[in-house]
Amino acid sequence: MSYSLTKVDDLTAQLRSLASISTENLKKLNKKFRMEFNYNSNHMEGNTLSYGETELLLMFDDTKGNHQFREYEEMKAHDVAYQMIETWASATERPLTEQNVKELNRIILIRPFWKEEQTADGQETRREIKVGNYKAYPNSVCLSNGELFEYASPTDTPILMHELMDWYRTEEDGLHPITLAAMFHYKFVRIHPFDDGNGRIARLLMNYVLLRNGLPPVIIKSEDKAGYLRALHFADIGDYEPFIAYIADQAVWSLGISIKAAKGEDIEETSDLQKEIALLNRRLTVENKPSKHPIAVYEVFKWFSKEVWPAIQESLEQFDSLFAEKKSYYYTNQVEETYEKKNILESPLLRSTAPPKVKIFGLDIYKEEVCQIDWKTILYGIKGASANPEIEIKAVIEFKTAHYELNIKLDNNTISNTSYHYNDRMLKSDIQKLQTSLTKQILEEIKARIQ
Repeated sequence: MSYSLTKVDDLTAQLRSLASISTENLKKLNKKFRMEFNYNSNHMEGNTLSYGETELLLMFDDTKGNHQFREYEEMKAHDVAYQMIETWASATERPLTEQNVKELNRIILIRPFWKEEQTADGQETRREIKVGNYKAYPNSVCLSNGELFEYASPTDTPILMHELMDWYRTEEDGLHPITLAAMFHYKFVRIHPFDDGNGRIARLLMNYVLLRNGLPPVIIKSEDKAGYLRALHFADIGDYEPFIAYIADQAVWSLGISIKAAKGEDIEETSDLQKEIALLNRRLTVENKPSKHPIAVYEVFKWFSKEVWPAIQESLEQFDSLFAEKKSYYYTNQVEETYEKKNILESPLLRSTAPPKVKIFGLDIYKEEVCQIDWKTILYGIKGASANPEIEIKAVIEFKTAHYELNIKLDNNTISNTSYHYNDRMLKSDIQKLQTSLTKQILEEIKARIQ
């Protein structure tokens, strides 16, 4: 037996020799494993939520932050899957089935979606990712040496998955739990049975095996992704010991944390304290909403000018050929300004970060209160329209004492009317929805007016 497995056995025996862990300490320990596993496993696959945002989402259902909506959804879904494997592992009479594995895929991917892919000859394409079913298309990975590594074919996948489950049932009582968990993980990844989510499911299944054998879950830290992949690459050439040893080393960390909790010791690490500080800062920001202040107003103006208004203009550009002319106007406190779009986006005020001379459309925000900013674009002369040949798109931000209101209108019809605290912003996914809604409504208006 390797040194790493011996160390795992020694720590496991030490943990089991201790008195039962208190309810309070068990709760803290379970929370730590839950947060660490969800954050790291998703972060490794490209999810951009920070640790603090992950904790806010899973503990307080707070979805603040400028991330894609799907990232929040997938983090919550992954947490559901993690709690599910805990339940399965505790039901010792219940065997693990292929249907269980498919269920994990269905949970973490939530719903079918389209994904950008490359064909075998390097051509860009889009493919619909189905959930809860084995892959319908071949999948591969580009190795560091530039070679393409092909996983199991869609035709072979059902057979290989059936063989994997048979292998697991045969070896379940014979192999060391760490070896069993590591090899199950590796064999699953080698097949890569789904169109997406294989890495997350491999780590979920590995922890199912560990939990079922009375061991704590293993956390593969996203910061050590290179070490994790390197150990997997050794397994690709038939040398499994490095990967088994790698998983054993992560189990040593989990067992050490568990022993501390059982002894009633502090299980926080230096990085945990940093995370807690960030989380506290975020919670205070959320709970103690900032009120109106010149810089808060300026930051909202800068965000809208750089993120939202250009997106609206991008939607309008699709209709340029259908109109004779397009003009934009900008107002501060309902006073028209003559600044062009390029002046807004390239103005020194957008690069300025400090008072005292911060201006919005020429208005010194420290000398005069900004109550309202208007952006307006008018599309003149719809080709073929006999009446109402103009369309007006208007965005108005009203700055209140404790919040600001954003109203987007097409002529006199409201497309979007929302209220935000000064530290909050519209999500990127909501901006995209706004673009789609605006484009559809402009198209309908044009069609109605040229009939």
